[in-house]
Amino acid sequence: MDLVDTIKKTFVPIHREGYPFIAAFAAVTLFLGYFSSILFWICLILTAWCVYFFRDPERVTPVDDRLVVSPADGIITAVGPAMPPRELGLGGTEMTRISVFMDVFSCHVNRAPVRGRITRIEHRPGAFLNAALDKASADNERNGLVIESPNGTVAAVQIAGLVARRIVCWAEAGGTIGIGERFGLIRFGSRVDVFLPSTATPRVAVGQTAVGGETILAEFGGVAATPLVRVS
Repeated sequence: MDLVDTIKKTFVPIHREGYPFIAAFAAVTLFLGYFSSILFWICLILTAWCVYFFRDPERVTPVDDRLVVSPADGIITAVGPAMPPRELGLGGTEMTRISVFMDVFSCHVNRAPVRGRITRIEHRPGAFLNAALDKASADNERNGLVIESPNGTVAAVQIAGLVARRIVCWAEAGGTIGIGERFGLIRFGSRVDVFLPSTATPRVAVGQTAVGGETILAEFGGVAATPLVRVS
């Protein structure tokens, strides 16, 4: 392994959305450090956390249309039937919902759970309750993507949390997206819900740790064979 490969494996890329925050944390650290060494070290730790928060690691994503991958890093907090957000226009029938809760130490880059065409993106203002609570799905600020996949309509809903105050989505309605492809980010603690057709079989349990772009949340059409992979 050469020096370049070693550096790539040692240092995880930082997403550009984090640059202004990291710069602000660093500036405050230098300013307060001029007056107090204790404040300097406290702020330096917070700056290091900010860098860690905005990390954007590469992921190896299964390439198989039968699979649904996790849109985020975090803990599975719900698996079961639920009504999709009304603004997404998915009708009045329950779908299978799988929720992934991200704490302030999780990687917050969000990835597409399936491939397909993005037919709709809707943002809804709301509250900032603890994203781990079930009622956060209905009450909190959120942004939803509707994806027409080879196996039916799938929705990914970014939900702001108690600390998160900003949902970022750079995907566009009418475009296509690949499984595991980055589509957005939520700053400082949040959750992503995936809504699936009844033909999808969940493959995770509440309490399980998920890795965005890699962990298989569900599958269509029975047991999937060993898939091909790609690095995203």
